[in-house]
Amino acid sequence: MTKHIDIVVKGKVQGVFFRGATKAVADQLGVKGYIKNEPNGDVFIAAEGDSLSLGMFLDWCNEGPEDARVTSVESHEGELKNYRNFDVVRKG
Repeated sequence: MTKHIDIVVKGKVQGVFFRGATKAVADQLGVKGYIKNEPNGDVFIAAEGDSLSLGMFLDWCNEGPEDARVTSVESHEGELKNYRNFDVVRKG
């Protein structure tokens, strides 16, 4: 069963290739959704997948890429959006 979770990752998570590395992990796990930088320095992720994939994805979010320093990860279940891919949202 597919679930939707919204994730906020806090810490040193911008400028450390967090979005690109997270997309690679999401694609590997079959997780759909998007990731974007927030103005306050956090990273926001909307993710959809099965419970097992989302569990592994959340584990990844707590680690991040090599240069990241994750201080906290908050996640909340949300309404299913049926994303087709996992996208990196660039600044407009």
